Amino acid sequence: LTHVTLDDDAHAITAALTGPTVLVGHSAAGFAITRAAQLAPDRIAALVYLCAYVPRPGATVATLARAAPGNPLQGALEIDRTHRAYRFREDALARNLYDDCPDEIRTYARQHIGWQATLAQSAAVDPPPADLPCHYVTCTRDRTIPPAQQAEMAATLPQATRHEIATGHSPFFAAPDRLAALLDAIARAPA
Repeated sequence: LTHVTLDDDAHAITAALTGPTVLVGHSAAGFAITRAAQLAPDRIAALVYLCAYVPRPGATVATLARAAPGNPLQGALEIDRTHRAYRFREDALARNLYDDCPDEIRTYARQHIGWQATLAQSAAVDPPPADLPCHYVTCTRDRTIPPAQQAEMAATLPQATRHEIATGHSPFFAAPDRLAALLDAIARAPA
């Protein structure tokens, strides 16, 4: 885990693709789907940024997270002793990630979230190609990536169609049916 890079993530994504695919990247995975699109442009039909960080020149996930209005992740992360992995502190899981989720979902999610590699968070990636269809889904009650920051990042994608969903940072847990309907509509939309 501690040696996993952003390129490793992107290569894992592209290895799973069999044809033109709509990639959805949540949170930090906005960088991974963008990098995957650069590695395999012929296999990417569109990118969907789901309350996700959008690459811009010279920026990393870590720098964008620190630049968030109000710095909502300050004190939320526990760094391992090697400084090569991090995870959310228990109190931050409820506050930042699962604040609008039912209790049984919070319990499930806590049992399945683990350490993440810091190397993947510290790599810069070029923005997606301007001719690649993109969508940005803003989660309007997000306590991890503030909606204002999401709107700012979405605005850097001139080709993006913008959508909103009234949830916190984990819409796949808080409103799975609404999110599935939105993603289905995006996938079916003409390019």
